[in-house]
Amino acid sequence: MKIDILTIFPEMFDGFLNTSIIKRAIQNKLVDIQIHDIRKYSKDPHKKVDDYGYGGGRGMVLMPQPIFDAVDDLKKENTKVILMTPQGVTYKQKIAYDLAKEKHLILICGHYEGFDERIRTLADMEISIGDYVLTGGELASMVITDSITRLIDGVIEKESHLNDSFNSNLLDYPVYTKPIDFKGMKVPEVLLSGHHANIAKYRQNEALKKTKQRRPDLLENGDNNG
Repeated sequence: MKIDILTIFPEMFDGFLNTSIIKRAIQNKLVDIQIHDIRKYSKDPHKKVDDYGYGGGRGMVLMPQPIFDAVDDLKKENTKVILMTPQGVTYKQKIAYDLAKEKHLILICGHYEGFDERIRTLADMEISIGDYVLTGGELASMVITDSITRLIDGVIEKESHLNDSFNSNLLDYPVYTKPIDFKGMKVPEVLLSGHHANIAKYRQNEALKKTKQRRPDLLENGDNNG
């Protein structure tokens, strides 16, 4: 898979691309993630990419020309263009699975007051990672890139993400490691029993109990995978 991210702050991605699972996935050529500075596509002599919005109001607005030219330069026949915006569809695990099947994604990060409305015509999909507003779409694009990358075959063991929270409308079951007794809090005996069927039943029951306590809406709406 190839992921191209359009941003006016490419330096924000330095640590993200050079750490942990994302770094290994890139090194193993399981995913190709490229960061593109929108300013490089600006035709303004000073590489300006934003201006005041017509009609007044505070804040600067991203101009269409640099972003249109960037998408035209990067887009292929099988590309899906995604706009990071709080007005988009709320991101869910099922969307992550769907996007992980794509061959090429372009993620456009908004910033400042927003972007020229005409930029929306470029997008195949608009995504929000939650009902709150960030200073820009960079963090949102990292969230989406991370959640997609870990689903690509070979990045992590398939069993690891099949048991994730939000699969089958349930939060993940509790997990434990050494020591068995920590400050009087003990690992449940069933997990030490070696009885796989009993362990599976325990984990299912605990996942259901945790979901009822913390996210009963997941059980009520019947929305698979989140």
